[in-house]
Amino acid sequence: MRVISGKYKGMTIKGFNQEKTRPTMDRVKESLFSMIQTKVKGSVVLDLFAGSGSLGIEALSNGSKSCYFVEANKKMFSILKNNLINLKLEEDYYLTNNDYVYALKDFSKNKLKFDLIFLDPPYDMHLINRVLDELIKYDLLASDGQVICEYTDEIIENNGYEIIKDKKYGSKKIRILQRRN
Repeated sequence: MRVISGKYKGMTIKGFNQEKTRPTMDRVKESLFSMIQTKVKGSVVLDLFAGSGSLGIEALSNGSKSCYFVEANKKMFSILKNNLINLKLEEDYYLTNNDYVYALKDFSKNKLKFDLIFLDPPYDMHLINRVLDELIKYDLLASDGQVICEYTDEIIENNGYEIIKDKKYGSKKIRILQRRN
């Protein structure tokens, strides 16, 4: 994998070939970032279920102020950590090797708000609706923040959110949500 645009364009990101992991394809990532380009610069980003960190790294490469990476899998977390070290990022980033429930509670305790939240959990776990509810419960999304969901067959209920964009790329789908005011 590689960074497709911005400051770190062309730099390599290592992945982990494990069942149930599937990195976001370059063409999907490129399309996704064109959809959110006006929101990226200066943003505080949460890359939940970060995997290799590809989405958060892309956001940092395109001008995000900081990114919080959450990855529960120890092997994947090690790869994520090495990717961040090898890229020699100048931007602020924070790593946590915890499950998403613990991380979201911790962010809430620290009164963090995110402008962009990448939500790309393992597809077979069907966690998107649960996480969307937790984001509202813990008030983690900035007032004009957006949640970018990547999924396949999960039905997203959108409770408390409005759909900003909906795109399909083969079996993958991207839905961008914003809190209803």
